[in-house]
Amino acid sequence: MSVKKVEIIVAPRPAHFVGDGFRVHNFIPSGQRLDMKRMDPFIMLDYNSKFNFGPTSTPRGVGVHPHRGFETVTIAYQGKVEHHDSAGGGGIIGQGDVQWMTAASGVLHKEFHEREWAKEGGTFQMVQLWVNLPAKDKMSAPKYQAIANGEMEMVDLGENGFIEVIAGNYLNKKGPASTFSPVHLMNAKLKTGGTAEFNFPANFNTGILVIEGNIIINNEEKVPTDHFALFQNAGELFTIEATEESIVLILSGEPLNEPIVPHGPFVMNTKEEIHQAFDDYNNGKFGFLDN
Repeated sequence: MSVKKVEIIVAPRPAHFVGDGFRVHNFIPSGQRLDMKRMDPFIMLDYNSKFNFGPTSTPRGVGVHPHRGFETVTIAYQGKVEHHDSAGGGGIIGQGDVQWMTAASGVLHKEFHEREWAKEGGTFQMVQLWVNLPAKDKMSAPKYQAIANGEMEMVDLGENGFIEVIAGNYLNKKGPASTFSPVHLMNAKLKTGGTAEFNFPANFNTGILVIEGNIIINNEEKVPTDHFALFQNAGELFTIEATEESIVLILSGEPLNEPIVPHGPFVMNTKEEIHQAFDDYNNGKFGFLDN
């Protein structure tokens, strides 16, 4: 086993709004080496860093829109989100929870701040990740996984803190999310001075996002809050040390190595499949969902 070194550390880009409920920094895809091919199977990462929303009787969010060809994964750090889709999936996630929606052959969905939370307002902090689907699974049936924090595998690191495993595994402890290709997704919640070691195959595309605090990777690379670190596709092992109490999102996945053709809310393998997605959407084949 050899050390997996950092390739680049990326500062958050200027924030923009998705709908009126998500103020995000886009890390994937971006021009700083984090394009869809380089990060495959992770084809989008939007990070809603801490932002205070005032109280409102009309929940903020994103209205009905379609998806096909991939999965959306929403991780709640602060605040609450309500989701509904045309395949019957839906629910509310709060701090520490995850919703994993497989759009696959096509769904309509909407996402809003949970109504009661919106009435009070407060600090909102989320990640939304898009995970590409293999060509053979892009037209499979949609599904929805609601993953409560208590259902995640918690790996106790003693005085260092603990790891929450969402998908994949850490020290042979497996997360509850089912995936279509090998994907590891977890939160490291480390105390000041706490360390954790990670081991992923050299060819897996691997990165971390510092949600809270500040860390040092491999005793040499400092990564501050709200920054993303991309690892080289060489070596397997790396360590992180928290210089203050920290939360770090770790993602690592085996690249699909298939053509990626994105267009708005659809990600397919060919332009013809994109045209078909628009035709199917316009012909009502994604189902129906009230605004």
